[in-house]
Amino acid sequence: MTRIAVVAGARTPFVKAGTKMKRVPAYDLGRVAVQEALFRSELLPEDIDEVIIGNIAGPAEATNVGRVIALRAGIPVATPAFTVNRNCGSALQAITDAVLRLRTHEAEVVVAGGAESMSQVPLLFPDSIKDKLMRLARGKTPIAKIGAGASFRPGDFKPVIGLEVGLTDNYCGLNMGETAEVLAREFKISREAQDDFALRSHQKASEAQNAGRLAEEITPVPSPPKYESFIKEDFGLRHNQSTEALAKLRPYFDRRYGSVTPGNSSQITDGAGALVLATEATVLERGLPVLGWIRSTAYAGLDPARMGLGPVFATPKALAKARVTMNDIGLIELNEAFAAQVIANEVAFGSESFAKEHLGLLRAVGEINRDILNVNGGAIALGHPVGATGARLVLTALMEMRRRGVELGLVTLCIGGGQGAAVVLEAA
Repeated sequence: MTRIAVVAGARTPFVKAGTKMKRVPAYDLGRVAVQEALFRSELLPEDIDEVIIGNIAGPAEATNVGRVIALRAGIPVATPAFTVNRNCGSALQAITDAVLRLRTHEAEVVVAGGAESMSQVPLLFPDSIKDKLMRLARGKTPIAKIGAGASFRPGDFKPVIGLEVGLTDNYCGLNMGETAEVLAREFKISREAQDDFALRSHQKASEAQNAGRLAEEITPVPSPPKYESFIKEDFGLRHNQSTEALAKLRPYFDRRYGSVTPGNSSQITDGAGALVLATEATVLERGLPVLGWIRSTAYAGLDPARMGLGPVFATPKALAKARVTMNDIGLIELNEAFAAQVIANEVAFGSESFAKEHLGLLRAVGEINRDILNVNGGAIALGHPVGATGARLVLTALMEMRRRGVELGLVTLCIGGGQGAAVVLEAA
């Protein structure tokens, strides 16, 4: 099978929504990441055969945001580009699509990644106001317009937060936090265990930022409105996070009986990431650098109400395709949508009964060693710009694999709507 290289990659800082990057649209975040990834790859814009970008919010002014990002990044107009949406797995889907194009020789070099401005997810208004606005616009006389205007009621102007709608599953009716509560109850995960996991995420991210490891992934973003300075670091992680501070936060998704809080959940975030991928033949022919190799990718479906278990469903497929086992994996990036969700996966990965009952396997997938899990912190500390997270996970994993001399790595995440994704990575 044709080997696919990750030539280079870059990401923007991940910044808590509604703060420093709230005025930066997704297509500008994506442009910054793509331009830097290209620079690091030692390729020119005209060397790119296609651009594929993951995004879920779908900016109204840039419906094919992947194409807008490509053009703004200086990719020639003749180079095609498109956008993919697999919820939290969108950037990984973009990478998977790139791999497929490269392996079928439809392309030699592809840029893949994701971009999300969760600050700019629009407010929605109830259907009642639409008909009234249409009636007002069509009024041909002052009397008709006055009559249409008089029909409005205060409730017509009560907005619905688009982000809340987007993060609620249409099939099971639960928002993502409520699905985490399902797992917390099902796997008997205590509030203390969740807060302890969240604390460690902040501590690891803080140490990684102070040591400069995160900076190696990041390219600065010009800061609006005057663009006279740059946003250079992830903004959202808490360097002084404590058990006491986490314990003070109230459950958010089940206020009476729940244990999932804003403190042990991923942060709502703005950010983008991009990778340049190429076939092995292209790498050798052009003398390109190699950050690592994509060994396999896999996806799986499961009950949307338990979507957080997506990693344990998808990982066995990716491992089998790569012809390796969990014992061969030296580094794991498992997206921290919620602490409860990660802990539930830890239990399920190591459970033979779960493997037999839910995965159709004869033995457990394999224990997760926390010493190699999210070693630079995860989404609880760094944030989760949904359409972009997969690109960060792959980039973070490959860079850390190089630092540690690790041969094989695993990237995996859960996907809203009841799916999971997994990628096995190989060192350069």
